[in-house]
Amino acid sequence: MKNRSELVPVQTRVPPRGAPGDDLGRPRCSMDLAIAGKPRVITQGTLSMNRFCRRTALAVLASVGVWATVPAQAQEIPVRFQLDWRFEGPSAFFLLPAAKGYFKAEKLNVTIDAGNGSGNAVNRVASGTYDMGFADLAALMEFHANNPTAPNKPVAVMMVYNNTPAAVFSLKKAGIGKPADLAGKKLGAPVFDAGRRAFPIFQKANNVGTVQWISMDPPLRETMLAKGDVDAITGFYFTSLLNLEARGVKPEDIAVMPYPAHGVKLYGNVIIASEDFLKKNPEAVKGFLRAFAKGAKEVFADPKGAIAHVKARDGIIDPALEERRLRLAIESAIATPDARAEGFGDVRAPRLALMASQVGDAFATRTRVNPDAVWNGSFLPAAAERNVLPAAKR
Repeated sequence: MKNRSELVPVQTRVPPRGAPGDDLGRPRCSMDLAIAGKPRVITQGTLSMNRFCRRTALAVLASVGVWATVPAQAQEIPVRFQLDWRFEGPSAFFLLPAAKGYFKAEKLNVTIDAGNGSGNAVNRVASGTYDMGFADLAALMEFHANNPTAPNKPVAVMMVYNNTPAAVFSLKKAGIGKPADLAGKKLGAPVFDAGRRAFPIFQKANNVGTVQWISMDPPLRETMLAKGDVDAITGFYFTSLLNLEARGVKPEDIAVMPYPAHGVKLYGNVIIASEDFLKKNPEAVKGFLRAFAKGAKEVFADPKGAIAHVKARDGIIDPALEERRLRLAIESAIATPDARAEGFGDVRAPRLALMASQVGDAFATRTRVNPDAVWNGSFLPAAAERNVLPAAKR
């Protein structure tokens, strides 16, 4: 019998580095050989190797456990968001919570893109190109009524512009002091302009006679009014007013007739989501709206500071101009008496139903608008979380 010093350790094969299963060329553990059915002889070297193997195995298992939990903890739901227009003052309501990580805190990876009109925003969400968006409620109603069998119709989930910002603008020298004075006049606006599309409602509410419409691209609208090529234009209050001033028209020379002040209680822009996204990611929609409400509170409190986040997305904007645009939007469309009465983000069913009927008539839709199909308030944050409107001015 051989003495202990003559016992030969189990032979190990060192495969070439890089070979499959070689673990970067380390010797195989003695337990591996035993499992493989080979004789196992215990030596001091074997004991050391086994202790190494156990430590390595525990470390590997621990690391696997850690990495297995990372995806579940860090997983974010992607949300593709389409604005209604360019990166201007009002877009701060979305860009601020994105920049400050409020969407991230809700485990959302939100990307925000500029748009080119509410109608296009609705279509892109309906097509699945975007998951959510920002669009005029009238445009959404029109889409529903004209596409009753569409498989992925967007749905409004939160009201932002409680009152439409649409208005009629003229120069005071034209002598248009009241809606009835528009009869027989030439009005200008792009064909897709929200104010132009809703003008029949304004017309009916104020007994305005026949008018003549002149179409143009958006950049030419205010220019044509300033030059006298048209008698009046329709446009968003916080857009056309600033555009006229930029073209040299003095504020005191501008006459404005806001739709809400003349019997037209239409809702304005809403946050929309596709039916498919709502079904698959209801908690993501709720989280998005919570983050939006949190960000909105900060925008209301510091409009000037909020514009910095718009500037970060579009470096060529004029911060002072966009701050003024944001303040005008807040005053005329967002923090309104109607919004305070109904609650920021919410709607009133009778008012919504009336608007649905008015849009169906004015837009001559294929079918009637079903207000219950275009609005779903069940994703809204609690009333306390939406209590963000600034104090009313006295």
